[in-house]
Amino acid sequence: MKILALHSDYIEFERKKKAIKDAEPIKKAKTTVKECLVVFSSVEKNDEKAPEDVVKQYVKEIDDIAKKVKTKKIVLYPYVHLTNNPSNPKTALKVLKDAEEILKKEYEVVRAPFGWYKSFEIKCKGHPLSELSREFGAEEKKKEILEAVKAEEKLKSYWHIMNVNGDLHEIKILNNNIVGFNFSKHENLLKFAKYEMAKVRAVQQEPAHVKLMKKLELVDYEPGSDSGNLRYYPKGRLIKKLLETYVTDEIVEYGGLEVETPIMYNLNHPSISRYIAKFPARQYIIESDKNNFFLRFSACFGQFLMAHDSQLSYKSLPLRLYELTRYSFRREKSGELTGLRRLRAFTMPDVHALCGNLKQAIDEFKVRFNLCTKITSGIGITKDDFELAIRVTKEFYEEHKDLVKYLVKTYGKPALIEMWDSRYFYFILKYEFNFVDSLDKASALSTDQIDVENGERYDLNFVDNDGKKKIIPYILHCSPSGAIERGIYALLEKAYMDSKKNKIPILPLWLAPTQIRIIPVSNDRHLDFAVKLAGEFKNIRIDIDDNDETIGKRIRNAEEEWVPYILVVGDKEINSKNLMVRVRETGKQEQYTKDRLIKEISDKTNGKPFKQLPLPRLLSKRPRFV
Repeated sequence: MKILALHSDYIEFERKKKAIKDAEPIKKAKTTVKECLVVFSSVEKNDEKAPEDVVKQYVKEIDDIAKKVKTKKIVLYPYVHLTNNPSNPKTALKVLKDAEEILKKEYEVVRAPFGWYKSFEIKCKGHPLSELSREFGAEEKKKEILEAVKAEEKLKSYWHIMNVNGDLHEIKILNNNIVGFNFSKHENLLKFAKYEMAKVRAVQQEPAHVKLMKKLELVDYEPGSDSGNLRYYPKGRLIKKLLETYVTDEIVEYGGLEVETPIMYNLNHPSISRYIAKFPARQYIIESDKNNFFLRFSACFGQFLMAHDSQLSYKSLPLRLYELTRYSFRREKSGELTGLRRLRAFTMPDVHALCGNLKQAIDEFKVRFNLCTKITSGIGITKDDFELAIRVTKEFYEEHKDLVKYLVKTYGKPALIEMWDSRYFYFILKYEFNFVDSLDKASALSTDQIDVENGERYDLNFVDNDGKKKIIPYILHCSPSGAIERGIYALLEKAYMDSKKNKIPILPLWLAPTQIRIIPVSNDRHLDFAVKLAGEFKNIRIDIDDNDETIGKRIRNAEEEWVPYILVVGDKEINSKNLMVRVRETGKQEQYTKDRLIKEISDKTNGKPFKQLPLPRLLSKRPRFV
């Protein structure tokens, strides 16, 4: 719909003759309205799909303008000449009438007669806000986007378990139990299967990691933002930054070409609009320069548009494009938002591989499966901690059983297989590593997909070895770790579940905000030694608790912060080369030399990125965030 709003001293209009056969009947031939906002209005063809949404937006825009120009009189004036693509008269009249009824609750409204040729005279006030135009239809676009969400909810799934030998067992829910496979040795897989088959994502109670992320001063909710957008304190930002660096380094080593692309895209871009209509994600919609944009939910859009504008040959394939999106956005349902598990703004490592044929795509798919296993393990989440899900069309499964069997055998445990009769989404095969938390809720970490649509949709071409230009037929979509935030979620949930098994909760050493804490027995006599000693530990995050508290209290504080190594230093340590160290992982006190401790930490963190201490070394100088 298009409107032109003129803040006017007056408008005077007079009917002349019918413009359409069914012009609405009117009694008064001539009308004058003074001190008013005149809204010339054109309802368009696309508005016929969702007239009720158009009315809402129409009223919203008029209300906004009227308040800005401080008027209580509105004139709705049908003016088809604003568009080249008008709606049918019935829809146009209904939109105007419905808007009139809503606006009458707050304004004095006059509606010019519909379906007549009219003469008019108008005097516009001429101030900066007296002439404003609007074009909208975002609500209709939102409706189109949600079609993919609705389609996913209605999609019929067939569920199976495949064991490491490649045997397929069909499973079903019967009397609230899953039958068809013996889960006696696979309790976590049973929890995961129940969660997936039920398709209930809402959370009834707070997950364990939420309390931990606050207690450890890592992450917290941000009341000043939209739900699902979090704040990161220095320790949390350190962990997030380390994970981002580690994942990026691994992807670059694999061959990913790191790029950067915008966070918003035009809803009316032909390739993009067709893509998001097939992707089940709820979007943030924003308006700029009379166009409607959405905030990206992945790096696909920017990378595909970049590839479209590139010159590619078969020698360039597979082309591996990578971006760490900070951020990607999804308007998840409020009841599904929970801590770091499900967010509306998240950091997604997104690496695509453009492949020239199916064999190349399958070979690359296998390479990336092993890359995902390596990266999740490096983060601290092993195969024992997650469950494999494979989602596939029946047709592709029948033709490529060996690939599915390869994935399950490489994984080394039975996996959940979801099949569909036909393909609705853009992919024919997808796998996920799913972490099952303390509430028996599952969250996808690593994932990869074989896309058979977007090469053609985005007109991605390459010159093949026969010299002919061809469409790229397959694109792989991979996030080797899943969202960075979910990595932190999984580590905290894992630590909590370990504590319930009487294990000491820990973070991987390379991610611990403080790796060594020194506690001087007396600040007067031993603080200088502690400071000198701390300076001798290079590329290790070491701090000093110089607070005026008892030794026991400071040790307990360090333990509550999950500090891996605690050193208490006094006269004995000053006069000796040995250090008594509390090792969190073992729960024991051990005697170390400085060199042995440095080597142990170096060996355990080998191959991982290092960042400096995120807070002042002396605890007495630190702020408290929680």
